[in-house]
Amino acid sequence: MARFIALLIVLIALWPPTPAQADKRVALVIGNSAYQNTSELRNPSNDASDIASALTRLGFQVTDGRDLDKRAMERTIRQFGLALEGADIALFFYAGHGIQVGGQNHLIPVDARLGSEGDVDFETLPLSLVLKQMEREAKTSLVLLDACRDNPLARNLARSMGTRAITIGTGLAEVKTGIGTLIGFSTQPGNVAADGVGRNSPYAGALLKHIEDSGKDVSGILVDVRNDVLKATNGTQVPWEHTSLTGQVYFRLEPAPPEPAPASPSGRNYDKEMEIALWNAVKDSKTPAILKTYLDRFPKGTFAGLARVLMEEADKPGRSGAAPGDAGSSSGAASPSAGPSAPTAVSKDPRALARALQAELKRVGCDPGPIDGNWGKKAEDALAEFARQSKTTLARDASQEALKAVAAQPTRVCRLVCGADEMERDGKCVAKATPARRRPQVVETAPKRKKEGTSGQMCWSNDRRNMAVVPCGDAGSSGQRAY
Repeated sequence: MARFIALLIVLIALWPPTPAQADKRVALVIGNSAYQNTSELRNPSNDASDIASALTRLGFQVTDGRDLDKRAMERTIRQFGLALEGADIALFFYAGHGIQVGGQNHLIPVDARLGSEGDVDFETLPLSLVLKQMEREAKTSLVLLDACRDNPLARNLARSMGTRAITIGTGLAEVKTGIGTLIGFSTQPGNVAADGVGRNSPYAGALLKHIEDSGKDVSGILVDVRNDVLKATNGTQVPWEHTSLTGQVYFRLEPAPPEPAPASPSGRNYDKEMEIALWNAVKDSKTPAILKTYLDRFPKGTFAGLARVLMEEADKPGRSGAAPGDAGSSSGAASPSAGPSAPTAVSKDPRALARALQAELKRVGCDPGPIDGNWGKKAEDALAEFARQSKTTLARDASQEALKAVAAQPTRVCRLVCGADEMERDGKCVAKATPARRRPQVVETAPKRKKEGTSGQMCWSNDRRNMAVVPCGDAGSSGQRAY
């Protein structure tokens, strides 16, 4: 009985602290840089790409798009709406041009012209379109907008509206939300945000700095983001939020201990399972490049120290690789004996391996469908396409061999498939440029002059005995008067 009670206490202590690890988390990420009718923005496409990668690593099911025209934006938002069903947390990140008209915020696709007031309804997308879907389907909604950049299209619209231009505001307007929603803006209402001179804007760069590494909740992270942006812009840009959250929301859950007990089906730590599945696939390799794939994905992972030591040992002259047992004692990192229970427990779970492989396939551009651990036909087809493009031989099943092969690829492998109205540019789908309409060329010619006396002109005959209308110049008519 004493042993049973002791075992029960240990199990309770190791039981996952909250069921939030099983939450369904979905995200929509859009970055528009390549505007066709105004100057191109430097960073939104980079911002969206980096944010999407970070959210994927954090366990979000991400729907993303870059340089989208209006039709592509509508299609992407609709796809996100379908993924929202049953979501516990929904997140929307937008980088690009935005405009407020009459106190309402609109997101601007790359093909917008905004030549007149009516174009706002037909060429932009209201922010409320996305917000209503999120608040209707998700328990918690997070909206992060880096869309307050200086906007030449808004100035063009204001000029065309004349005295009515008072309805067009600088930057974006304040948004009121329902319960359970947070909206974060890259700068205060009515102000303009900086696009940035590096890879990312000041707001996106600060967000990327804290979103993965911080153990704080969303509100705490945004405070850190605000301080970083204030420092980077010398106080000219002040990010702000409107929130009606009813509890703390975390991007990253508290890290699991080095030797976690097998998680229950109701409280799985998918990030940890994916890490362990990848570690199992690469840990026996004697090649530093393959071991580095683990560090690239999990630089602060449980086995990061051991991975670095194994890489150093493999690089030593005369050695093809160090035995795991030798590496642990020289690094201060956990030795293999410090954590065999976790890899062994997770490696026996095919769903954990499948989920890790799905995430890696998506990273290299081979779409496996939802990253949910269900290895179906779409995932099999994605792996087969990867094998064909990378010229490797792999079975269609989820295996450690397949995970190792996919993780070793640093860049996109599968061909990017774009829609009918899109084209590939620099590894991403962008809207095709609409050719300018050419006005028909009119060639003016001088009218032909009628020759005198042609049959087309009629004259009165002066013959008093036979008055008649005859063609001018006919033979036999003496003296004629034009009719």
